[in-house]
Amino acid sequence: MRQCLTSPDGGYYTSLTDGKDQFGQKGDFITSPEISQIFGELLGIWLVTEWMAQGKISSGVEVIEVGPGRGTLMDDMLRTISNFKPLASSIESVYLVEASPALREAQKQLLCEDASLDEIDIGFRSTSKYSRLPITWCEDIRFVPNDPSKSPFIFAHEFFDALPIHAFQSVPPNPNEATQTLDTPTGSLPLSKLTSQSKQPQWRELVVTSTPPPSNITTSTSSTTAKPTPDFQLSLSKASTPNSLLLPTLSQRYKALLPSPGSVIEVSPESHSYVAEFARRIGGSAITSTTKPPSPSKGQPTPEPTSKSTPSGAAMILDYGPANTIPTSTLRGIRSHKPVSPLTDPGLVDISVDVDFMALAEAALAASPGIEVHGPVEQGFWLESMGIRERGEMLCRGLDKAGGQEVEEAKKRVRGAIERLIERCGGGMGRIYKALAIVPERGGKRPVGFGGGVG
Repeated sequence: MRQCLTSPDGGYYTSLTDGKDQFGQKGDFITSPEISQIFGELLGIWLVTEWMAQGKISSGVEVIEVGPGRGTLMDDMLRTISNFKPLASSIESVYLVEASPALREAQKQLLCEDASLDEIDIGFRSTSKYSRLPITWCEDIRFVPNDPSKSPFIFAHEFFDALPIHAFQSVPPNPNEATQTLDTPTGSLPLSKLTSQSKQPQWRELVVTSTPPPSNITTSTSSTTAKPTPDFQLSLSKASTPNSLLLPTLSQRYKALLPSPGSVIEVSPESHSYVAEFARRIGGSAITSTTKPPSPSKGQPTPEPTSKSTPSGAAMILDYGPANTIPTSTLRGIRSHKPVSPLTDPGLVDISVDVDFMALAEAALAASPGIEVHGPVEQGFWLESMGIRERGEMLCRGLDKAGGQEVEEAKKRVRGAIERLIERCGGGMGRIYKALAIVPERGGKRPVGFGGGVG
């Protein structure tokens, strides 16, 4: 997944050519911010409510988005925030975590227009057209300065679904299986010392392998119209791998499925790492130290601070996946708005998986004692709680004032976009997409959109 999506040589997001755009009707898929401006506006309003709940922080506020796409979401958020002058004046900087040079350029054009783009030690910097806020681009969140005195408000929309996974399947015990060995940098290790493989089920990793050539090469009329066979396939490893011996042991949720042969789980260590980073930036870590961390050298990640006296900031994660179960066999590909095999045309197909929201919550809570996690809740519930219908009617009234023959058609588009975002029937976006919030520890008081109110 990492190679196919972000490799500098042929990655789906990082090697755009001939004006290729993954987003929108002419691309491969469309996202919520592209459907309606209201989506980004409501995320901006959510930031305002969290800022108010934390005492209207007067300085040191940072807005961070990971995987910002074309910049549409951040553009709508910053435009909304600019109407709340006290908050806008408290924002010190905006950070966009983006690995694609082509998407970074698209974001810069939308958010900063003609302002210059300057290379700095951690990435690139320009100035937003909204409130003249400095915007900094980094390739990884570890390059974003991590100052415990700052208040980071972090947003991740359809980001975690593109992070790499490992897939494992529980296999029954095999008393006749020969003793395996695991090759390590320091030599071979007999697996019999690590696991009693003949007496209990084992986790085996699903790995990507080459598809064997067909045994019968004779062509026929039917075969010429059949879909081409993918170059790659998923295969069950014949022996334990380092990942299969470690990753399924990290959570009781995984361990509970091991005794059931045939069970499949998907684990994303990179997702756990990212959400843990969110949690530490908001709530601090459990370690305390009086020593000041060294400044990063050029091209090196910012050292992580060891403590944060007062938790502040928040994170909002919006993505698709089950609310409380482990994703199973969800690796998928999409091209030109149609599902395709994720193992065909590497670098030309978008690859994604369902997000394990409960795993994200576990990783966040384990990373910092100073945070709470709320959700996940369905996107439809969250948007309606935030007032998407009321905002839609405000836009429609504005269209009425403008007049013209196309007013009714424009109002129909506004209301149709809203219904698409909140639809909860079947596979509607309002149902399959979820919202998860990480906020400073405050005794379980729910944030806006998750059952709580302002104030």
